[in-house]
Amino acid sequence: MRMPKIVYLCLLTGIFSTNCNSQDNTKKPMEEQQQTIDRKAYAAGKFYTSNPEELKLNVKKLFDKALPKKSDNELMAIIVPHAGYVFSGEVAATGFNQIDIEKEYENIFIIGSSHTTSFNGASIYTQGNYITPLGTVKVNTDLANKLVKDNKILKSFPDAHIYEHSLEVELPLLQYIMKKEFQIIPIVIGSQNKETCEKLAEALNPYFKNDNLFIISTDFSHYPDYNNACNVDEITAKAIQTNDPDQLLQTLRSNEAKGISNLATSLCGWTSVLSLLYITEKMDDIEVDLLQYKNSGDSPYGEKSRVVGYYAIMFSKKKLNNQTQDDFKLSKSDKEYLLLIARNTINSYISNGVIPKINKNEVPENLKTKCGAFVTLNKNGKLRGCIGRFGEEKSLFQVVQDMAIASSTQDSRFPIVTEDELSEIDIEISVLTPLKHIESIDEFELGKHGIYIKKGYATGTFLPQVAHGRKWTKEEFLGYCAREKAGIGWEGWKNADLYTYEAIIFNEKELKK
Repeated sequence: MRMPKIVYLCLLTGIFSTNCNSQDNTKKPMEEQQQTIDRKAYAAGKFYTSNPEELKLNVKKLFDKALPKKSDNELMAIIVPHAGYVFSGEVAATGFNQIDIEKEYENIFIIGSSHTTSFNGASIYTQGNYITPLGTVKVNTDLANKLVKDNKILKSFPDAHIYEHSLEVELPLLQYIMKKEFQIIPIVIGSQNKETCEKLAEALNPYFKNDNLFIISTDFSHYPDYNNACNVDEITAKAIQTNDPDQLLQTLRSNEAKGISNLATSLCGWTSVLSLLYITEKMDDIEVDLLQYKNSGDSPYGEKSRVVGYYAIMFSKKKLNNQTQDDFKLSKSDKEYLLLIARNTINSYISNGVIPKINKNEVPENLKTKCGAFVTLNKNGKLRGCIGRFGEEKSLFQVVQDMAIASSTQDSRFPIVTEDELSEIDIEISVLTPLKHIESIDEFELGKHGIYIKKGYATGTFLPQVAHGRKWTKEEFLGYCAREKAGIGWEGWKNADLYTYEAIIFNEKELKK
């Protein structure tokens, strides 16, 4: 089956009204607009049908053909294509299949790179809602205006949205699949430089949390032949999978330098993807999965000699170990062994600057389990140092040794422990169970649970025993932790990610009895 050439090119590339490299058409940003003006559907009838019933049927077929949900990890972001549905719709639907359709998201951020105009920074549509043939998609204009007000990199420039298809094309898929009401923050990036991406990531970082979802709209290679597209798109996707923005930039430059025939770009929305990577690069718990790849040559409407590539990629939080405190037990001899490691390590390191070697063959198998721990030093009943680590990168006995050194030499609240103090110090170890994300503080039990607060790059924790002897309420426990440990203010916990954990706590005095 053939279609008119101009329609074919527009649908497979995701370009309709103007060239990607258009001149700067910036008009004065509209910082405030009193009258509500909904953004009307532009891509309907071009990238997908404008008939509502036909659209529902077409979208259903896309989801029927798409790949199913890959894992139960906590989905944080997806990268999906934005070309005509006949070319990229199935791949996009695979990306959308990863969403928990029963979840009530606070906001869904949809980010695309401008195809129609260039301007400094990025624009959020603040004037009203988005309209598609399937109805109205609510824009959270309160948050949109706040973001514009608080961040110089963001502006209210509605012209960037009117003829921009990359955000709109994703909306009917969302409208079809979501079971709960949702609202969006639509963002179009107008600059073609990494500095804009860094600043945008900084502005959006506080909102990259479990209650929100990020959708990044981009196609991959433009116009090489089928085989070259498959090769270059795989290279680009694997660079994204490294979760390293520098690696992505280097790969894009390398792709360009290869001189591949007709390759105009290897990632048309590279600024949108780069902005996401600047948010996720320092998040150790992020997992990036390549879900599905196709290009326009795989469509019955496509040609093998000139194609555009499409990928679905998901960013999720790694699933926590299902092991609970009830599953993981420490015997008395296990506890004594860990305390001996901590004692010998501190004595040797403080006295001689030497870290004693541990014969792994002699370590009980139970203590080779990978989990977190805190080592606390007390002197005459008062705190003398406490440092710990979450995560599962090292075995428990290694974590205890590392934290023994850290608590005695790296706690900024106290001077380094001296050799004269060693005999007066009592060592306490808290072995941590896996973190559990909570939606409400009703799931937090004071005295039983420790709390871990995460807001952007800011983190802080209180061990369960911090509540002992204090007549704090739950709110006070969280408030002190947010202010004193995470540095996000007394009420910062209210819009942060909260995790609970339990601790198996034991000390030298207790085991000597």
